[in-house]
Amino acid sequence: MQRRLFLGGGAALTLGACAGPTPHHHAGPSPATPSPEPYHNLRGGVPHHLTPEQEAQRVTASPAPAGAPGRWVGRAALPLPRSEMAWATIAQGRMHIVGGYGEGAVNRPYHHIYDPVADRWLIGAPLPRGANHVAVASDDARVYAFGGFTEQNRGADSHAYAYEVATNRWQPIAPLPRPRGAAAAVLLDGRIHLIGGASEPAAERASVGWHEVYDPKEDRWTTRKPLPGARDHVGCIADAGRIHVIGGRFNTFEYNTELHHVYLPAADTWELRAPLPTARSGHGLVVYRGRYFAMGGEGGFLTGGVPRQAKVFGQMESYDPASDSWQHHAPMPTPRHAVGAVTIGDWVYVAGGGAVLGGSVQSAIHEAFTLG
Repeated sequence: MQRRLFLGGGAALTLGACAGPTPHHHAGPSPATPSPEPYHNLRGGVPHHLTPEQEAQRVTASPAPAGAPGRWVGRAALPLPRSEMAWATIAQGRMHIVGGYGEGAVNRPYHHIYDPVADRWLIGAPLPRGANHVAVASDDARVYAFGGFTEQNRGADSHAYAYEVATNRWQPIAPLPRPRGAAAAVLLDGRIHLIGGASEPAAERASVGWHEVYDPKEDRWTTRKPLPGARDHVGCIADAGRIHVIGGRFNTFEYNTELHHVYLPAADTWELRAPLPTARSGHGLVVYRGRYFAMGGEGGFLTGGVPRQAKVFGQMESYDPASDSWQHHAPMPTPRHAVGAVTIGDWVYVAGGGAVLGGSVQSAIHEAFTLG
């Protein structure tokens, strides 16, 4: 067995390489297997130290005025390093993270569940098919998973599933009307809005502004007004009867945007709000203490696979819907993109994610933020 490398608080980084076997998943939620090497089940990757050039990708400065700094603390690391999950959701007080990159492959069916009370990870039933950038949302009794890519940011599919928390089982539901990955899913008034993303043809992986709504009771889809400025890898939340879509990218992280749109469901229309201070994509977005907190993300250029002007963001910026204004807080100790982020109680939990531009280096790092 290769010796694993550990970075701060017992979390590790691994470099994705060739495809490896699918990891074992417990039949029902149970504690991840303890081990003196927490990443003993890594198979496809190799241990990885960030080079000075990769360290230089980290950016934490924000142009927004300062708010209360808050503080970050370490939490239990993910059972294995992973990224490109495309977000997370909450069911019954626990964080669910589904799919993504890990163990040297990009089409993993991972389903990790974090219990903040015990500060430990559980392993839930795996997604029926592996994919990355799967959109997820929850109505508390079920976790829904929509679309995703079966290749590296390519191969959008239309599969959709519902996970029953009580039985630890996934079931297929009505497929997406059109295949896409890296979309945003959010629950509003009992229905799930699937917004933006990227679709076919694979050679273009073009961003879309599609806005489709899934009704769990009817198991069917309807269409709403599309998002102005088609984009993917956005931050998205529902609050006070509205949906906010913030940041994201036009086709690639070379074209990040700070756009901030709010959807007004009664009028089926979109309006602009104050832009995100730091244009980025692949960031987390959560509601916390009545504000919208955006953290992490990436940007830059790839020339022949070589990063240019590469940035991995650690900014923690928050939006006040009452004043339509932004401020910044203490940055993430470990800048990352494509994270799983949720608010539970008075904490914002941010798990996993890519440590460098692109998907080559995954992390198991898990940090939590509070203003308390």
